[in-house]
This record gives sequence, C-alpha cells and structure tokens, in this order.
Amino acid sequence: MILDALRLTVISAFGATALVVPLGCITAYLLARSRFPGRDLLDTVLMLPLVLPPTVTGYYIVVLFGKNGFIGGMLDALWGWTPLFHITGAALASAIVAFPLMLRTARSAFEAVPRELELTSYTLGVSPLRTWWRVTLPLARRGIFAGAILAFARASGEFGATLMVAGNIKGRTQTLPLAIYEAFIIGDDRTATIMVLLLTLLSLVVIFATLRLGKPAS
Repeated sequence: MILDALRLTVISAFGATALVVPLGCITAYLLARSRFPGRDLLDTVLMLPLVLPPTVTGYYIVVLFGKNGFIGGMLDALWGWTPLFHITGAALASAIVAFPLMLRTARSAFEAVPRELELTSYTLGVSPLRTWWRVTLPLARRGIFAGAILAFARASGEFGATLMVAGNIKGRTQTLPLAIYEAFIIGDDRTATIMVLLLTLLSLVVIFATLRLGKPAS
C-alpha cells in the first residue's frame, strides 16, 4: 500500500511539474514584461487555485474534463478517453493547484532581471526568443528552480482536487495524501504514521532547498 501510494505520488507530482514549469515560465514572462488589456484580470484568474478550496478547483476540472465537459467531450469523441479517475487526472489536478506557486515565483525572478540587459541584447541584433533563452532565462534560473521545487511539493501533497478528479483507487490513483486519509479512517495508525513522516520529510527537504535557492549566489 505504501509503496504503491509513493509510486503514484511521484508519478503524479513529476507529471504535474512537467506541465507547470514550461507553462508557468512562459506565462510569468509575459506577465512580467508585457502590458496588454486584461492583464490584471488574467493574473487574478491564474492565481485563483491558490485561494480556492481544492474541492472547488476539482469541481471545475471535472466540469471541464468530464465526458460532458467542453474539453473532456472532445477528448472522449477523439480518443474515447478522459483524464477522470486516472493517474493523468491526478497529475492534472495537482498541476492546476500548484501552478500559482510556479507562476508567482517565476514572475518575481523575471522581474528581477534588469531590463537593460535584454534591450542591449536586442540592439546587438539578437532575436527576442534567443535573448530570452540566452540572457533572461539563465539570470532567472534560481527563482525558476525554486518555483519548480515548490510546485512539485504542492503537487505531492494535493488531496481535495485529486480526490474529486481521480478518485481514491488503490494501485491506480491513490497517492500518499489519499492513502493517509484512508489509513486514518480505518484505524491503521502505523501505516498512516509512516506515510505522514514521508511527506513531512519531503516538506523539510523542499523548504531547505527553497531557502538555499533564495540566497544570493556567491
């Protein structure tokens, strides 16, 4: 039970992080450097999962990705499949809940990069995309790594949205937080304690790594 839950937690968290990091970096850069109508509204909507109850976020995901939903309906029509009650759904739910952490951290990192360096690169004939890749991204990398670590940890600990979207199916979608809840409900304190300690250790490692990345480079 513990090993299966740990395996599914790692799969879900890595899948969520793989979604969150590229999307978070692109969106964070656009919000940090661009000015366009509706920018503040977009920023507000993207940060909503940070303050909404996870069950509410999970409900929205079910509405969108269920067989009768806008996205889920298309997936079902094309491939006869939706991410609901599948480990993919757990990764998706975790990614959406963790996205604001990645977005906020990456945006702060991009805003800390001096704009003059990018402008100098442009005057030397370097394209905006190449400038982003060769100048902006390396200078913001510490903040991006910190955001990725925070997103991974948040995805690892996600409970409410995962339960709504993927269910609590042993060996298929039951991650550590879900397994802890089940073990507690049935009175298996020993198993619950072991899994709680695993997630606590992960949290300590994440906090330590984030603090280290937050220090100025020597």
